[in-house]
Amino acid sequence: MASVNTSVQPAKASAHPGNEQTYRAPFAIMTILFFMWGFMTVWNDILIPRFKEAFTLSYFQAMLVQFAFFGAYATGGLAYYIISMISGDPIKKIGYKNGVIIGLLIAAAGSALFFPAAMITSYPFFLLALFVVGLGFAMLQIAANPYVTILGPERTASSRLNLSQAFNSFGTTIGPIIAGWLIFTVFTRPGIHGADSVKIPYLGFAGAFVLLAVLFKFAHVPSFTNTEPIGRGAGALKHPHTVLGMLAIFMYVGGEVTVGSSIVNFLGTERMGGVPKETASSYLAFYWGGLMIGRFMGAFALSDLSKSLKHIFVVLVPVAAFIAILILPGIGNALHQDWQQAAALCSFANALRYGAFLAILLIAFFLGEASPHRMLALFGSLIIILLATGMFTSGEMAKWAILGIGLFCSVMWSNIFSLAIEGLGVFKSQASSLLVFAILGGAILPPVQGAVADHWGIQFSYIVPMMAFAYIVFYGVYGYRAGRHLTVPTVAE
Repeated sequence: MASVNTSVQPAKASAHPGNEQTYRAPFAIMTILFFMWGFMTVWNDILIPRFKEAFTLSYFQAMLVQFAFFGAYATGGLAYYIISMISGDPIKKIGYKNGVIIGLLIAAAGSALFFPAAMITSYPFFLLALFVVGLGFAMLQIAANPYVTILGPERTASSRLNLSQAFNSFGTTIGPIIAGWLIFTVFTRPGIHGADSVKIPYLGFAGAFVLLAVLFKFAHVPSFTNTEPIGRGAGALKHPHTVLGMLAIFMYVGGEVTVGSSIVNFLGTERMGGVPKETASSYLAFYWGGLMIGRFMGAFALSDLSKSLKHIFVVLVPVAAFIAILILPGIGNALHQDWQQAAALCSFANALRYGAFLAILLIAFFLGEASPHRMLALFGSLIIILLATGMFTSGEMAKWAILGIGLFCSVMWSNIFSLAIEGLGVFKSQASSLLVFAILGGAILPPVQGAVADHWGIQFSYIVPMMAFAYIVFYGVYGYRAGRHLTVPTVAE
């Protein structure tokens, strides 16, 4: 038996990814991909109320949108892991670059299926199309997340993931505004089935993904592959912190998605003032925008900048966000009417309410002291408090408590992911596939929340994500360090 070299060799790059070099140009390209799949993923939050109305669905049935989409992540991740057990890690053979291209083309095929689904007005066909899109995104996640971690020193892997996830969240921030405008206004026609309004936008997605695949194919990015023996077997599962990390990803994605998926319908209830769907979809920007703000802060807090520079940038991000919210109404008035509706949400009173959460977030970052596991425990605890507030109060207090949750979800994915694959060496991609399988939480918990909402009301249904984030607190306190004495498994020569 011989030890496997835990490094990965770049097939086309002159520098070793295990050293101090950071590949800035490839990392910039990766941020574009993170933006695109964030922009599209959040459209599910608009599809849920659209399909619920168009097909006269219950909450449980409407939440099957997330079941199909995130169920594909689990299917793709499990299939990838089984293949890696039998014949070795596919990404290690084909390279991260080719893995990204394959993911983009699968996502393009799924997006194109929305056109025939709309033509025959079939809800199951839409779910099938979403499943195919999810398979493509699963491949992107498996390839892109570990790829970002090896584009520089391991000690700053969390910082790079937070930064790339911040651009992902920029997509999720503007996505609901654009999706709500296109689906509920531009492509909605009197006398035509409501599902027809998603046909053209998703056809545009298909074209965009094909174009990105072509551009990425000819881009000069290092295609890292493993030049050492490829590990087979259940290597990643021998690490307790990885197994517990899988459950943490399950709970985090499930919790985040249940909250985001329910906001439009939650704001439409009588206790919340019966906010119209068009306006409620714009409010989603506060929730998903919170993830963007927190991830930019996390990228600076967990970077290798000097302590003083870290503090300056961490403070500047929420300050800049608060100023942007204050001036947005003026921008809306200077532009056309469609922007005025979205900008009206950023009134002075709303800016102050959101600003209070920004202040709490800033304090939490300093209390976290740039520690990924400490941030998980602290931020998870704050989310539980906000969920309880949303459940047991009403009006503006409940509304902004739920919208503010996005700020504290921000660093969870990247911190859990980097902690779960830390020290796995040649099994990083295998572990990545397991973590992508754990995105199954986004498929399971939303329908569970929907069933609770059907019986006890949508406000009480927030008990489901509350339980999920309680586990995140556990992982941040103990789970991340379980079994860390183990070494990387060996393979036969």
